[in-house]
Amino acid sequence: MSYIYDSNNQLQIVQILDGKTLSVTIQRELGDEVDLLIEKGKKRPHLAAVIVGSNPASKVYVGHKIKACDRVGFKSSLIELGDDITQDQLIAEIEKLNEDADIDGFIVQLPLPRHIDNQAVIQAVRPSKDVDGFHPVNIGKMTMGLDGFIPATPLGIITMLDRYNITTEGKKVAVLGRSNIVGTPMSILLSRNADIGNATVTLCHSRTKNLDDILRNADIIVAAIGRDRFVTEDLVKEGAIVIDVGINSIPDQTKKSGYRLVGDVDFEHVAPKCAFITPVPGGVGPLTVAALLMNTLKAAKATS
Repeated sequence: MSYIYDSNNQLQIVQILDGKTLSVTIQRELGDEVDLLIEKGKKRPHLAAVIVGSNPASKVYVGHKIKACDRVGFKSSLIELGDDITQDQLIAEIEKLNEDADIDGFIVQLPLPRHIDNQAVIQAVRPSKDVDGFHPVNIGKMTMGLDGFIPATPLGIITMLDRYNITTEGKKVAVLGRSNIVGTPMSILLSRNADIGNATVTLCHSRTKNLDDILRNADIIVAAIGRDRFVTEDLVKEGAIVIDVGINSIPDQTKKSGYRLVGDVDFEHVAPKCAFITPVPGGVGPLTVAALLMNTLKAAKATS
C-alpha cells in the first residue's frame, strides 16, 4: 500500500510495509499446509504457551498467538502460572512440555517475574521445541547459517523484506538496540551470506559514538531501542528503508484508553523521506506472530 505525501509542493510516494496484511497472507498459506498434513494423516501441529504472573501486556500478546493458532488450524495450549512460582517449579513445568510428545513447540512469554532468571528458563527449553528461537543452540545455528529456529521478530522482519522484494546486498544497515531477542540476531542475519543479507551492518547501542552520523548514512535502519520516537526526521536520509520494532505507550487524551501506541521512529515526520517504512502498530508486530507459527509448523514437520 502506497501513501503519497505532499511536501513543499512535491509528491513523495512512500511504500508502507503492511505487516498486518502480509501476516494474514502467511497465515492463510500456513493453514493450507496444515490441511495437507491432516489429509496425509499427520498430526495437527500443537503450540503451547506458558505465561507467568498477571502482566496485562503479556496476556494480550499470548492471546494474539493463541487466536492465530486457531486461524491456521493448530492445536494450542495455554499454561498460566502464578507470580509466586519458584524458578525450580517453572523449570519443572518446562520439563513436562519438553517430554510431551503431542506438543511440537512452546514459548515462555517474557518478561518473567524478577526472582526468575530468564536465561535459566530459556536454556531449560529443549532446542527442538524452542519455537521462539531464544535457546543458545538455535542462536548458535543461526550464527553459523545452520538450520534451526530463528527468533520470531527477526524472522518476521527477514520475511517482510523478502516478500516486498527489498534488496539488502551491499546496503549500509544501522541496527538500533543489541538485545538477544531482536537487535543482535538482526545484525547477524543481515550480514550473513544469504538472499536477505550480505549487508554491512553497524550494531548501535547506548555507548555508540557518532550515532547520528551512522544513522544518517544508513540505507536501512532497524529501530529496536525501546525509546518512543527516538529516530527523528533529521537522522534519516532520503530514500532510506526504516523498520520500526518499537512499541511504546504515550498519553493521548483523544483516545478512549487515554494512550496510543507509537514506535521508536517518529513516523509522521520520517515517513515522507523513506522509500519503505513500517507503521506502529501494524508493521513488525503481526509478522512476529506469523513467524512463531512458521517455526511451529517447521517443528511439527520435523517430527511427523
